[in-house]
Formats: sequence, structure tokens, C-alpha cells
Amino acid sequence: MDHNSPENVRDRVLQPLEEAGLKGFHFRTWLTAGMGFFTDAYDLFIIGVVTTLLTPLWHLTTLDLMLLNSSALFAAVLGALVFGRLMDRVGRKAVYGIEAMLLTVGALLSAFSTGFWMLFVLRFIVGLGVGGDYPMSGVIMSEYSNRKRRGFLVNSVFAMQGFGLLVGPLVAIVLLSTGVSDALAWRLMLGLGAIPAGLVIYLRRRISETPHFKLGVEGDVAGTAALVQQLTATTVGDTGRVNKLKDHVSVLFTNRRYLLTLIGTAFSWMFLDMAFYGNSVSSGLVMKALSPHGTLVSHTLTSFWIFLIAAVPGYWVSAFTVDRIGRKFIQALGFIVMAAAYSVLWLAPGITSIPTDFLLVYAVSYFFIEFGPNSTTFVFPSEVFPVTVRGIGFGMSASAGKFGAAVAAFLFPLLLIQLKLAGTMGLLAGISVLGALLTLFVLHEPKGKTLRDASQEHLLEPSDPLSSRGTA
Repeated sequence: MDHNSPENVRDRVLQPLEEAGLKGFHFRTWLTAGMGFFTDAYDLFIIGVVTTLLTPLWHLTTLDLMLLNSSALFAAVLGALVFGRLMDRVGRKAVYGIEAMLLTVGALLSAFSTGFWMLFVLRFIVGLGVGGDYPMSGVIMSEYSNRKRRGFLVNSVFAMQGFGLLVGPLVAIVLLSTGVSDALAWRLMLGLGAIPAGLVIYLRRRISETPHFKLGVEGDVAGTAALVQQLTATTVGDTGRVNKLKDHVSVLFTNRRYLLTLIGTAFSWMFLDMAFYGNSVSSGLVMKALSPHGTLVSHTLTSFWIFLIAAVPGYWVSAFTVDRIGRKFIQALGFIVMAAAYSVLWLAPGITSIPTDFLLVYAVSYFFIEFGPNSTTFVFPSEVFPVTVRGIGFGMSASAGKFGAAVAAFLFPLLLIQLKLAGTMGLLAGISVLGALLTLFVLHEPKGKTLRDASQEHLLEPSDPLSSRGTA
């Protein structure tokens, strides 16, 4: 194989980045990206408490609750698609930070809502930012990672959700326990969500374009070599020339490998979010169904302990094991345990009358959600699509997930009324089984591969007589 063939130039220029150990720029990128997911989780939890407080204040109906709980998630469907495509067309650097601005402005203005429809619209704006944050942060972290710890780094960005899940209940407990009026408490809860997103806008706007985008989309070999050399302190030798990769979105539907990959990443994420977001957004309703006479503070405190004991460890156990065990195994295992836990709650409905037993099963399901598919459905699409369509591939996957989340959050209050707690858990068990089957039979394992190999990027390389790599 010719040492200066375009494909060899690409591999050689990026090799120091792929083989580098963990360095300062990895952790700066992680913090810059991760704060968006902290905000996402905070907003996810807090809206359930806010709607509980607003129900008597604004005389909200069940339909009103369904709309407010799901408005940001429906917006995230659109945000993921828009930002996913933009980052492929104009670059990661050009649009990174705009989604954080939407999060900040939407959260801050939400605190000043004067009525239902104003809050609905502002929550929609928050959702656009949340949706955009998924492909932007996931892809940027992946494209700055090395091959051996890429799963850990991308997973760690997503694991910041765990801290948001803790801070949300804590803020609610403090405000509800210190005599702050309900009319003021809900405004403070929403407004505080602007702080973490606002803190990283400056960092995000200053982040450098990723080496993979500079090389694969812009065809800038010299610029990529200089950036890789700066990041890794490794000399990049003679670089040669490359042509730009094909960037047609249609390749995701016309190439069988990419189409199956998209089906696998999109629908496994959708099935996961149906189970996860229905549970999380409506955790207060679950607690109320379990303990009808408990207070909002006691229900929120119970949620906090479940998040602390089960959810947060799940995120980080996943992050530290995903590069050894593999994404596919962890995701399938998580779905299977979720199905088993939900089945117990469905087939033994009497357990809901025994709070300790119910909470134990509920906590187990939470751990394996975070350890398994809630983390890996974020990691997979950051790795398995080629650089020219990585943003939109991730965006479509996240969009499918958020659609499933929005549907679940919208219907969950109604399902609890119609099917009761046990019947709702049975429905979630069936959805989890579908996720496990899709993972096992459709997705390919990217563990330990370079980003170019994991995404089969060579399928998009322009025909070149010097290139001798075969096609998959």
C-alpha cells in the first residue's frame, strides 16, 4: 500500500490523537461538554416538581401536565436534527455554544412566566437547546478522544447527568423546606437551570475545530497535522494530500451498513427513553402512587436517595467499564435487567404495597438504566457514523430518543391513571425487551477501534487508484 495514498494520510495524521494517553485537553473538553448534560438532567427532574406546585396555583388539568412535562422533549426532537445537520455543514466550532445560549435564555425566562402558554413556549426553547446539545457535545468529545478511552470520555460527558439528577431534588427540598412560598419556589427552580448552561457558553464558543472535521470534511491536512501536534505534543511527519469525503445525507439510507446502524442507534435510544423519561419526569407521580398520603418533600427526598444510591453509581460504573466490557454487552444487559425489574413490578403488583420491596426493585432498574442503555445509546452514535454525516446520524438517533421520551412523558400521567402502576411497568418491560433484541442483532461493537474504523469511514472516501483498502 502506498504510504502517501489518501487513506494512509488520513490514518497517519490522526494516529497520534488516537494513540495519545489522557491529557489536559481531554478533561477540558469533558467539562465544557458535560455541563450541558448536568443542565439537561436538572431540567428533566425539576419540571415534575414545578408542575406539581403549579397544579393548584394555575388550576392545571391532566392535559396541561402532559403538555408541560413533554414540551421540552418534543422540542429536543427538532433541536437534535437542526444542530446535527448544522455541525456537519458549517463545522463543530461554528455552532457550538448556541445550544447552551438557548438553554440559558429559556431557563431564565421560564422563571418569569405569567401563564401556561408562556411557560410552554419557553420550555420549548429550553428543549431546542437540550436537543442540540446531544449531537454537539457527543460528537465533539468523540472526535477529540483516543481509541482506547473514547468510551470512557464520551460516557463521562453523559454521566454529568447524574449530578444534575442529584441537584434537582436538593434544590427542590431546600426551597420547599425553608418556608419559600410555592409561588416563588417554582420560579427559582426553573431560573436556577440557567446557571450551569450559562457558565460554559464562553468555553464552548472558543473550542477549536476538531481534527476529524478539519481533515475529513475540509480536507485540510496541514491544519489538522498542526492541531494534532499541538494537542498531543507529537511530531506529525510528511502528510501528503487528501480529497474531501462524500457528505450526502442520503448515504445513511442507501448504504446497507449505515442504514442498519442508524436503525440500531435510533430505535434502541427511542425504546430506552420511553422507559427512562416516563419514569424520571413523572417520578413524583410514581412516588404519589406508591405513597398517596406522603408530602411533596418526602416524595422528592425519596427520589433523591434513589438517584444517589442507584443512578449516579450506574453512570460512572458504565464509564469506567465500557472500554473493557464493550458497548454492546453493557447495553443489552441493561435492557434485559430493566425488563426483568419492570416485569416483577408488573407480575407481582402486591409489591407496590410494600414500599421497601418496591423501592429496591425500582432502584435496581435505575442502576441498570444508567449503567446500560442510558449511557451507551449516547456513546454508540458518536462513534459509528462517518465524520461527514456524524452530526446528523447522531442527531437522528437522539431525535428518535427524544421523541420516545416526549411520548412517554406526555402519556405517563394518563397511563398511571388507566393502567395503574403495575400495568404501566408491564408496558415498560415490553419496551425494554425490544431494546435488548435490537442491540443484540443490529449494532456492531466499536470498542478499541479508531474512530475512522469504527465508523467505516473508508466507504465514503473518493475513488482513488492509489487506495488499496477494500470495502465492507
